[in-house]
Amino acid sequence: MTEEQSDRVVYWGTGRRKAAIARVRLVPGDGKLVVNGKPGETHLQNNAAYMSATKAPLETLGLESDYDILVNVRGGGLTGQADAIKLGVARALCELDPANRGPLKIEGYLTRDPRCKERKKYGLKKARKASQFSKR
Repeated sequence: MTEEQSDRVVYWGTGRRKAAIARVRLVPGDGKLVVNGKPGETHLQNNAAYMSATKAPLETLGLESDYDILVNVRGGGLTGQADAIKLGVARALCELDPANRGPLKIEGYLTRDPRCKERKKYGLKKARKASQFSKR
């Protein structure tokens, strides 16, 4: 979905990973990352791995200093949130230009990771943990 706001085009993308859901907006700017109204460095706890992961799709296309990333993210932990942001940015870049889909697909940025927590089963303590078995 694109949205016109006083001659500014906004590109939207949604990313999900585990329990984290990120709503990402790409706005023409100078490469800032804002997560939940705070600078990205603060929210992602100054961890370079998380910062580079979230901006990786932009770096693949060489657009890291052309767009600001505005994110609302909830649920999950830091790793899940960072991966959700990465997927949301990649989807927004596909909306920006359909030709971006090829390079992002090759790098694996458009693949949603389906792994999530397994449900607890009755009779067990957790999803697979059972009490110790004794034959006698």
